[in-house]
Amino acid sequence: MKTRVGVIGATGYTGVELLRLLLLHPEVEVTALTSQKYAGTEIAEVFPSLARHLSLRCEELSIDRISEKVDFIFTAVPHKTAMEVVPFFYQKGKRVVDLSADFRFQDAKVYEQWYQKHTSPDLLKESVYGLPELHREKIREAKIVGNPGCYPTGALIGLIPLVKKGMISYENIVIDSKSGVSGAGRDVVLGSLFCEVNEGVKAYNIFKHRHLPEIEGELSALAQKRISVTFVPHLIPMDRGILTTIYVHFLKQVKTEEVLNTFYQCYEKEPFIRIHPKGRLPNTKDVRGSNYCDIGVVVNESDGRGVIVTAIDNLVKGASGEAVQNMNIMLGYPETLGLDVLPLFP
Repeated sequence: MKTRVGVIGATGYTGVELLRLLLLHPEVEVTALTSQKYAGTEIAEVFPSLARHLSLRCEELSIDRISEKVDFIFTAVPHKTAMEVVPFFYQKGKRVVDLSADFRFQDAKVYEQWYQKHTSPDLLKESVYGLPELHREKIREAKIVGNPGCYPTGALIGLIPLVKKGMISYENIVIDSKSGVSGAGRDVVLGSLFCEVNEGVKAYNIFKHRHLPEIEGELSALAQKRISVTFVPHLIPMDRGILTTIYVHFLKQVKTEEVLNTFYQCYEKEPFIRIHPKGRLPNTKDVRGSNYCDIGVVVNESDGRGVIVTAIDNLVKGASGEAVQNMNIMLGYPETLGLDVLPLFP
């Protein structure tokens, strides 16, 4: 029998991406969709791309009604909204992957410093940060998974092997990330309008982006000491994708091949990590529509400076694809189910 899945907040970009991937999954059936704005509307009317593949109507959220229809829940709703509904599904015995930030932090004080007051702090100890490459075994047993942010996914995957091996200085790590506009969500916002974004590139929220504590928190836990980074996000005029360029300094003289070998050893069993050989660097076009994270490395052997480049699709590996990967781990399915699709090139 297939696992019955519900998507709470199905009409945003992450919602429709979840549906696209879940409809490719041989072991699940989408049985419930909610949308405050489109309640009563068939999902294919909202997203014509789903026509002839899914005929469900969106409905208003009712915990009891939805719980009767589903075995597993994705919450693809804004911050604050998730913490208001996840506890009820948890009490109903449903396992949840939350795509907001509400369950990404174990410490409510950290969350409240960057977002707002947390109304379900007792559940944070039940949640697991959903980066499979770092927390797979914990995810396997979790009842609630806080799906990582898009920027932290690309940044952390590019740094985990180097921090695990203690190869780099933890001072002056610089993370420069450039994201497509879909990362801002589907709501009509002035800064996301075509004329505001097209033909321009801009940095924003330097030192105050809400993904910064995710990056620093996970790196610090891995290193078992406080790590602070300089994180600079940029908005660029493309639909989707994140290219992250990470600047580090190695503690001893190394060659590019040695660093690449460290990445190969760390990620050799990871189904969605692709490491480029020396001389080739990632491009967001090569991961578009897929759950892959591509990695490239360049080392300046004369002075120990290094650059790591990662590319992900912010809506897939940076959101909905990673959420499906987490679901697969939680339910004991092969991680690639529903996700083993080639990138959309060109």
